[in-house]
Amino acid sequence: MYIRRVKGPFAITLPDGSQMTRADLPSPTTRRWVASRKATIVRAVKYGLIEPEEACEAYGLSQEELDAWTAAVSQHGERALQVTAVQEFRE
Repeated sequence: MYIRRVKGPFAITLPDGSQMTRADLPSPTTRRWVASRKATIVRAVKYGLIEPEEACEAYGLSQEELDAWTAAVSQHGERALQVTAVQEFRE
């Protein structure tokens, strides 16, 4: 059996005390981005589970898109990632 060595930690502890592992990340083949999946990626990048470059490459995101998600969460919370709420929080 071959175990693939990944760069960075396998698991992190979030501020609320819960654990997040690489197994909690969405599939790299994800095409439909709901708010919960976006929030998972933002949390993983923010707390160091994956690097921003790794997230962009794995999920086919641009750096600007990831930055927009991160800014939305930091300014308005995870609810701002919902498509129907974008107009409400847009400046």
